[in-house]
Amino acid sequence: MTNTTDTIVDTTKVSTAPATPIVPLPPAAARATAVAGSAVALVGTFLAWTWTEEFPGNLTVTGYPGGLQVLTLVGSLLTLLFAVSGYGVKGLRWLTPGGTNSPVLLGALGVLGTTGYALGAISYELGGVVNLEPGAYVSGAGALLAVIGALGLPVDQPYDPSDPHPHLWGRIRHALTAPEPARARELPSWAEILIIAAGFGAGLYVFAYGIGTEYSELFIGFLIVTGFGFTAVTRAGLLKRLSALTAKHRNVAMAAAFVAAICFPFTQTNDQYALIGANILIFATVALGLNVVVGLAGLLDLGYVAFLGVGAYAAALVSGSPQSTIGVHFPFWAAVLTGALASLVFGVVIGAPTLRLRGDYLAIVTLGFGEIFRITMNNLNGNSGPDVTNGSNGIPNIPDLEIFGFNLGLSHSVLGHELTRSGNYYLMMLLFTAIVVLVFRRSAESRIGRAWVAIREDETAATAMGINGFRLKLLAFALGACLAGLAGTVQAHVSYSVTPEQYQFAGSVPPNSAFLLAAVILGGMGTISGPLIGAALLYLIPAKLQFMAEYQLLLFGVALMLLMRFRPEGLVADRRKQLEFHETGQLDVPEDKSLPEGATGVAKAGA
Repeated sequence: MTNTTDTIVDTTKVSTAPATPIVPLPPAAARATAVAGSAVALVGTFLAWTWTEEFPGNLTVTGYPGGLQVLTLVGSLLTLLFAVSGYGVKGLRWLTPGGTNSPVLLGALGVLGTTGYALGAISYELGGVVNLEPGAYVSGAGALLAVIGALGLPVDQPYDPSDPHPHLWGRIRHALTAPEPARARELPSWAEILIIAAGFGAGLYVFAYGIGTEYSELFIGFLIVTGFGFTAVTRAGLLKRLSALTAKHRNVAMAAAFVAAICFPFTQTNDQYALIGANILIFATVALGLNVVVGLAGLLDLGYVAFLGVGAYAAALVSGSPQSTIGVHFPFWAAVLTGALASLVFGVVIGAPTLRLRGDYLAIVTLGFGEIFRITMNNLNGNSGPDVTNGSNGIPNIPDLEIFGFNLGLSHSVLGHELTRSGNYYLMMLLFTAIVVLVFRRSAESRIGRAWVAIREDETAATAMGINGFRLKLLAFALGACLAGLAGTVQAHVSYSVTPEQYQFAGSVPPNSAFLLAAVILGGMGTISGPLIGAALLYLIPAKLQFMAEYQLLLFGVALMLLMRFRPEGLVADRRKQLEFHETGQLDVPEDKSLPEGATGVAKAGA
């Protein structure tokens, strides 16, 4: 008698299909080509790219790169380091703990994009390719050669077994992926803290350089090389290693981030750039408040900018402005409390009758509230209604704040550096941002924060588990409104005036409800750094590219569609969102496997 047993197949262990390079080159020749191309592109930046100084950046000097040449130089150097690291050179192997070859391809594409854009801009603005000097051709040829070599390198991961022979576009996309880096060996605590400080210092330098770009051509080149460079560093595994260190030393990382932010105004010589930084912080703080409502509680609020307006108008009315209809002048702390409490009251008043709605219905009601607020501020002009807000003229001539005798409207010398009015407001807004971050972090990690997440995921299930959904949603709505009002009190003094048209659902100038919501989605819902990064990008890019103002909303929509297609979890995503939007190879429901012969099962009670 023959005993037969069922063969159990483990579906989680599948064979992988080997991947071939896009360009058929021997690996050694491909790497040598990428190294040579990067070196040639780097050398070309030390040669003149054009003969005239009419193109901004002065690209006529030999031996001293300037403008867009500097960006090509940085991108070429980064690509060269990644390519040489693939040889296993001692002292450079730490550069690629994750992917080895995908960072080379991404860096090479960034160099080609930046150099190609520079050559195209020179030809367009000066009237043809005849205005290009040999250095431009050298860098362009080197960048192209580096891309060809990078496409010939072996890919870092095998193809998906479900699609072992993808088409060309699929092969290119796969070549840009990389495996997760291995766990790093333990370092002394002081070394890890130094690495964290160096990481935030590098981030400060990149951010300050981007804000300080003096013309649109340089800023576009900066976006290209930074986008590809950041992705290359991510694929190399360096960002993952840094994230592990910041998670290990969380308080140190938070302190380092704010120290780097404090140093920002001291890196700027132009007051206009410090003002952009102050407005970014205002926008980011309001986005973080909206993240409480949308990211944690899952409430779609399309009229959130109205709470910013309530805080700004409340602070303006008690600021001592000659045009204020109330005619009172509160001290700074009282004005801040007035703005925050006014927004809190409005949040409760609006939320109490509307938060029993869900989904699209709640979104429509909040959108209506945002428009009602703007129209009401327009009508309180003494003709259509009581004279409270001066109608469309708003409340101008809001005086600068004075805190303990320190007038924020005057320049002050700090450590030999002149801190301008914009720098003063930037530092004060940074303090408010720190308070909002602390409130968000404590709220998200508390029992209430976990209840918000439960409501966001499934309100019916959360209610069945004993969570009072209405009360907690109202609390989230009120807290988000209070944080927006807090930022509004500073915005009123930074901009000198408040008008109803500043608080629309959508417009070309942020902050508005659409841009605030996009900042949360772009950065990553439910995270702290996500909305801050999203708000910085959405404010900085329109501020630097004024010539694209007419097409801003169109480009904004295209960017959101691309984001939803390629990274729906946002730029900075928590673990939950990564598992939700990406395949993990795990089954949603465990496979029903029969027990081996002789194994003891678990029977239902009473069976």
